[in-house]
Amino acid sequence: MTDMARTWRGELREAVGDLTPGVTLCLLFLVTVFLVGAFAPWIAPYDQAVILTNESFSGSSSEMWLGSDYLGRDVLSRLIYGVRITLFLALIITFLSFFAGVGLGFLAAAFGGRVDDWMSRMNDAMLSFPALMLALIVINSLGSSFAVLVLTIAFIDMTRVYRVARALAVNIMVMDYVEAAVVRGEGKGWIIWHEVLPNALTPLAAEFGIRFTYAILFISALSFLGLGVQPPQSDLGVMVKENMQAILYGEYTTLYPAIGIALIAISMNVLVDWMLQRSSAKLPEEI
Repeated sequence: MTDMARTWRGELREAVGDLTPGVTLCLLFLVTVFLVGAFAPWIAPYDQAVILTNESFSGSSSEMWLGSDYLGRDVLSRLIYGVRITLFLALIITFLSFFAGVGLGFLAAAFGGRVDDWMSRMNDAMLSFPALMLALIVINSLGSSFAVLVLTIAFIDMTRVYRVARALAVNIMVMDYVEAAVVRGEGKGWIIWHEVLPNALTPLAAEFGIRFTYAILFISALSFLGLGVQPPQSDLGVMVKENMQAILYGEYTTLYPAIGIALIAISMNVLVDWMLQRSSAKLPEEI
C-alpha cells in the first residue's frame, strides 16, 4: 500500500469516527436518495408516463401508495424518476462548473498580473447579471433541451466556483512551500497540481456540496417556470408545478417533491457544515 493510500485510509477512518448522529442521519439519507435515483427503473412500481386511473389526485391505495397526480399517473413512480433526473442533471452541472471554475481560478492565481485582472473582471461582469434572468434569456433563445439546460446552469455556476478557487489559490501561492517549489524551478502546472490543489481540496469539497445543492434548486426553479425538464419526463420542480392544484382538493401530492427538495438541500448543507467545522478544527494542529 502506498503512502498516499495509507493517508487517505487514515483520513477516512478518522472522518467516520468524527460523525455525529445528525450528520450520520443526513449522510444515510443522501446515500439512500442516490441509490434510489440510480436504480429508479427497477424500484419504481410503474413507468413515469403511464396513466393508471381516470381520477385526478386520488388518495393513497395499495396500487398507488402516494396516490395519483392530475393526470392519474402514479406519484411514487414519478417521484422516484424525478429524483433520478434531478440528481443526474445536478451532478453533471456541478462537475462541469467545477472543472471549468477551479481550472480557470487556479490559472488566474498562478499567472497573476494582467491575466488575473482580465479573467477576474470578465468573471465579475458575468456575476453582475441576475442568475435566473440570464438562464431564462438563454434557455428561451436556445430551447429547453437537456444540453442547453446543463451548459447554461454550469456556465452560471462556474463564475461562483471561479471566485472561490481563485481566492484559495491566491492564499496558497504565497506560502513558503510554494515559493520553495518556484526556487527549485518547478513549472506552474506542477505547482498547481502538487501544491495548490491538495491544499485546497477540503474547502473545494465543501463548495462542491454547496454548488450541488444550488444546482438542484436552480433546476427545480426553472422546471417550475416551465423552462427546465419537459413533460412527460419529471423532475422535482416539474412535479411541484404540475400538482399545485392538489392543495385545493385537500391532497398532498404537490408536497412530496417539495419536501424531497428541502430534505436533500438540508442534508447536504448539514454535511458541508460538518466538513468545514472539521477542517477548521484541524488547522491549529497543522500550523
